Amino acid sequence: MKPIDYKIQILLTIFISSLLLGNLLGGKLVEIFGIVTSVGLFGYPPTFLITDIVEEVKGREVTKIFVHAGFLSLCIALFFIFVSTGLPPSPLYPHNEAYNHVFSGSLRIILASMIAFLISQYHDIWAFNFWKKKTNGRCLWLRNNLSTIVSQLLDSTVFMFIAFYHAGPEMGAAAIFSMILPLWILKVIFALLDTPFVYLGVKWLASGEEKENLHPDEGRETGIVKGQETPGSLNRSGL
Repeated sequence: MKPIDYKIQILLTIFISSLLLGNLLGGKLVEIFGIVTSVGLFGYPPTFLITDIVEEVKGREVTKIFVHAGFLSLCIALFFIFVSTGLPPSPLYPHNEAYNHVFSGSLRIILASMIAFLISQYHDIWAFNFWKKKTNGRCLWLRNNLSTIVSQLLDSTVFMFIAFYHAGPEMGAAAIFSMILPLWILKVIFALLDTPFVYLGVKWLASGEEKENLHPDEGRETGIVKGQETPGSLNRSGL
């Protein structure tokens, strides 16, 4: 029986939690460096950070599992939100109007979030793999930032246009782009700041990979020869 990869489970838990919280808490607006944005902004940078870490160590197919699991979690959350807000409240519960106001975001905004998530995450997986091949597995900081910065631009653009384009007479293309640009700049700052955490995450997830890929007896008796790579080991020269 294949052993459970607890590190992958931990990362998947953080990934899904960040994604759900980014959507459920996104109704509150805050001001950061003069830019008005949703608190949901804090939920999305960890998702790109985690997919880059997982793809660097485990590969593209494992990363896709994260994206599919995240999308499924959004579908499940959407279903339960509609059920819970649609049920008539008990006479003992006087806060139903406030409850529905918080949790029942418009269908257009929820769908915009789900579509933007899929497009941006699939682009991030593709771009990270593309730059990994171009750099021969080197310059992790460059691959992480190039893939994430463009993916964040896609996420913001797709979401804002689906959610708000022509939602009002003043919400034309120019107005949408004027909202996207400062939001994207803020996301770029977060992407640059998370670079050290990518290195730490890759080192943590990759630790023990060499030992797992050795024959059990070889691992106990000889250990890992210094400088020798094993089939599943991480090319640390590329970090």
